[in-house]
Amino acid sequence: MNTRIDFQLRDVTLRDGLQLTGGMLSTERKAEIVRSLLAAGVPAIEIGSMARPDLVPPMANTLELISALTPEELEKCWIWVATPRHVEKAAAAGAVNMQYCLSVSDAHNQANIGRTTEASMAALPQALEYARAADVALQLCLATSFTCPFEGDIDPGRVLKLVEDPRADGVSDVVICDTLGHAVPEQVSDLIGKVRAAAPGLGVVFHGHDTWGMGVANAIAALDAGATTIDGALGGLGGCPFAPGASGNTSTEDLLFGLRPDWLNPKNFADLVRLGESITSELHEDNRSKSALGARSKASAFQWVMPS
Repeated sequence: MNTRIDFQLRDVTLRDGLQLTGGMLSTERKAEIVRSLLAAGVPAIEIGSMARPDLVPPMANTLELISALTPEELEKCWIWVATPRHVEKAAAAGAVNMQYCLSVSDAHNQANIGRTTEASMAALPQALEYARAADVALQLCLATSFTCPFEGDIDPGRVLKLVEDPRADGVSDVVICDTLGHAVPEQVSDLIGKVRAAAPGLGVVFHGHDTWGMGVANAIAALDAGATTIDGALGGLGGCPFAPGASGNTSTEDLLFGLRPDWLNPKNFADLVRLGESITSELHEDNRSKSALGARSKASAFQWVMPS
């Protein structure tokens, strides 16, 4: 039984999950995936990014996807943004939840967003002003919170300095990202605990990658330390195109199987496994979910194994 009564899983397949894929999904297919995730009970979904389409082609139809969804569906959907203008454009299309992303590491912020970390923070008050005017929830998302592919280990003090920066007053949550999947549970627990203490009025999201096989363990550590939301992607898809060495997100299927939120049952778990299999097959990507493999095993007496 799940004892973490307040946690939420956010599926990021359609944003972080697609960033490194060679294949493209149409707006219609993305909308279908959103509706399948919601029908299965997934409470929150990251559906796209305002990143430049020439740099991240799978995100090119994000505005079209926002327009294709109903207001009720958009209440559960999140958009990645990195500038005030991104907030303005996404809000005009109908988005109501966004995460304003920057990197703790200057080198990664330059590679990913094209400016220094300080420049991104300096623009945050304007992004918050646009968000308030449009009645948009805006999270502060901190990539490379543990390690950077260019700078190495990140001092936790750098993360806390950004969390405590008065220019972030007004964000709804802080997203702590293990962008490269290098962190271990003790590090995750320590940093999440410090972030909770530094910003007791904010929700804390943990965004993990499974590069070194610690994804589920790190998510559990984050929840036990006070995180309120964890991110995952179907089939373990994903990775940052500007972070050499980053592989897929922690698998949504693995997180759900391990944590068993109250809304999960064998039937909707099987629906999500099938959806992950379908997406990875369409994109010609490997399915990295261990639980999806388990669900296809021959141990038919186990209720979480899918009927053959």
